[in-house]
Amino acid sequence: MARLERMPEPMRSHLSKLPCPPFDKHPWVAGPPLAKRRVSIISTAGIHQRGDRPFEGMTGHYRVISGDISARDLVMTHISTNFDRTGFQLDWNVVFLLDRLRELAEEGVIGAVAA
Repeated sequence: MARLERMPEPMRSHLSKLPCPPFDKHPWVAGPPLAKRRVSIISTAGIHQRGDRPFEGMTGHYRVISGDISARDLVMTHISTNFDRTGFQLDWNVVFLLDRLRELAEEGVIGAVAA
């Protein structure tokens, strides 16, 4: 996890001054037990399937990644110079924990991994 005190200036000052929006309510959705739920991943790590168009800054685009994809078919095009890609290169589960979700589904902890 990134720690503010370890970040270089001016990034540390910039982040510490960003407003944190207040929320009037605590959003919560009741539903079936986790063992009966289908789970998906949403990531801002800039990963996509090899061959998809790369991400571009500040566009708001997204990519759908199949639940049966393998690590060798994913690439990262996160454009921030402050983003360390080392973890992703060593283990894709650092940013896209699909192997862990598959294990949880096999163990019955979650109902299924979303397609």
